[in-house]
Amino acid sequence: MIGIVFAALSGLVWGVGDFAGGKASQKADALLVVVLSKAASVPLLALYLFLLPAPVHPRTLAWGAAAGVLGVLGMFVFYRALAGGAMAIVAPVSAVTTALLPVGFGLAAGERPGALALTGAACAVAAIGLVSAAGGGAETGTAGKVTGRLIGLALLSGAAFGLFFTCLSRTGGHAGLWPIAGAQVAALALGAPLLVRRLRAGVARPAGSPARWLVLAGALDMSANALYLLAVDRGDLSIIAPIAALYPVSTVLLAMLVDRERLRLVQLAGLGLAATALVLVAS
Repeated sequence: MIGIVFAALSGLVWGVGDFAGGKASQKADALLVVVLSKAASVPLLALYLFLLPAPVHPRTLAWGAAAGVLGVLGMFVFYRALAGGAMAIVAPVSAVTTALLPVGFGLAAGERPGALALTGAACAVAAIGLVSAAGGGAETGTAGKVTGRLIGLALLSGAAFGLFFTCLSRTGGHAGLWPIAGAQVAALALGAPLLVRRLRAGVARPAGSPARWLVLAGALDMSANALYLLAVDRGDLSIIAPIAALYPVSTVLLAMLVDRERLRLVQLAGLGLAATALVLVAS
């Protein structure tokens, strides 16, 4: 039960972090937001490592580094897919793929959750797709032509995010937050050269409100990673990952409350399905 609680909290915090990152990206270069938010969260990571001490193992750092590379690559590919304009297709395809991949890995590894828990996981996957569905029309940026390339990019980003979840689950129990340290170092090593290249090209550094949003996004992303690690140490990957992947729920709710966006009927159905999923997996 405690693993489900941590997973739900990680999804909630990830969603709020995505909202903050989205606000920062509205007025700043998305790549700069991604890399600088990770750099800004390093002091918080140091604090978490101090508060949750654990022995360091090369295997732990290696799996964490793999997760970090996959996470950053997934984000870059996801942004590229969204730039194609067919957001109503790209976002659900990516999100559902993110949830499904760890479920498959968990079941293949021998996990055998109960029928109710598996039903809840299935409901979570469906809810992710519904909640992620954007409205149609050119004004929402969803009027782009759906091509095989866009679908491929959406699947690739979802696979990268799903493997991010899976790699973190492979670090083993009692690893503390060292897997996140490995992920952070790898992500910054990959993103730093791209950041320098962007700045040399004349892209303005985030300042003012975008800078504050990206710092918040980095802190929330770091905290969500920590909560997810605590969750997978206490539950099956095939159940934990779909619950943690419900992060679009809090992003959509914040868009409604803060930006006054209107929810579509399909998204409301997704919210109800998400609540059902949480009840089932906690039974």
